[in-house]
Amino acid sequence: MKFLKKLLKWISITIALLLILLYVFDYGYILKGAKVVYFTGHNTAFIDDHPYFENDTIANGKHIDPWPEHTNYNSVKETEKLTETNQQLGTIAFLIIKNDSIWFENYYDGFNDTSKTNSFSMAKSITTALLGKAIMEGHIKSLDQPVSDFYPQYSYAKTTVGDLASMASGLDWVEHYTSPFSVTARANYDDDLAETILNQKVVKEPGVEFEYLSGNTQLLGMIIQKATGVPLAEYLSEKFWKPMGAHENALWQLDDSENRLAKAFCCISSNARDFARFGKLYKNGGNWNGKQLLDSAFVKKSITPRFKKDPVYGYGWWLGKYVNKDFFMMRGHLGQYVMVQPEDNVIIVRLGHRKSADEGHGVGKFTDDIQIYIEEAYKMLESKS
Repeated sequence: MKFLKKLLKWISITIALLLILLYVFDYGYILKGAKVVYFTGHNTAFIDDHPYFENDTIANGKHIDPWPEHTNYNSVKETEKLTETNQQLGTIAFLIIKNDSIWFENYYDGFNDTSKTNSFSMAKSITTALLGKAIMEGHIKSLDQPVSDFYPQYSYAKTTVGDLASMASGLDWVEHYTSPFSVTARANYDDDLAETILNQKVVKEPGVEFEYLSGNTQLLGMIIQKATGVPLAEYLSEKFWKPMGAHENALWQLDDSENRLAKAFCCISSNARDFARFGKLYKNGGNWNGKQLLDSAFVKKSITPRFKKDPVYGYGWWLGKYVNKDFFMMRGHLGQYVMVQPEDNVIIVRLGHRKSADEGHGVGKFTDDIQIYIEEAYKMLESKS
């Protein structure tokens, strides 16, 4: 009994010392990460995590612009392979939009068309749309405006806002999703996101090559907020959410209740139908039902590869070839996708708990599930043609 008491005592002392050391060396965010992830029964970030963070509301407007249902709405069942993949990877929403009408949709695991789930890195595409709007309105001069105009501590570097948007900043950032000590984990759980980002130095020549870094988009979001003078959620609401007639309010996760800085690199909680609106907007050259919300030249540049040797990325949007067709897409951790084929006037949306394994692909590379979703959607479409 005495041994057990001593053991418990030393375990308690050890835990207390570890907690003290975490705070002393500024790793207290790890505790929040553990509380949000492990104490809720998960082993990684999860799609419906917004209640565990502070959020700003992305308000919709009085005018709702509902998606019309296609004349062939839900007249075709999922293919066997699509059903198998959806079950295996925990899909919660799958939509096929044809000619700007919902052709097929299904929801799973208790989720529905208004359920809010985390965009993860699809928010990067949305943040880049905010950049385009800020340029259009004159808050930011152009893609070539130096980052140092907004944050003079980067005066030693030649990085531009366009370099941030195209993932070519040269920032000293390691994109790592499993280590609790990585800067990516710190950015997601720390209570002072601006401090984390501004501690990143430019260590490579910017504007030379593609390197996917979440810190790029976070710094870009901070610049947009500084240039416009309004929080990102408010700017998104006024410039896109309301004009596009979003059906539901959305949420944008913040670092904490005091700083209230939005996580521009991730974490907009919305639903499949409202996320799909950005696919339609970019498919139509920035035009929404007759109103030009974004400059068409900016949109075209965004969905065109910046670097020939890395043709997978433009400015905030991923680019890939599937079923012998060119797609541009929003992509997020765990398999959140809005995939667009403009010539066929097709948008495919998938939201869910998991994606296929990264093994053999690497961070930021296309995983096999994307091809499955596109191929099976096209099989469904062709069966009705």
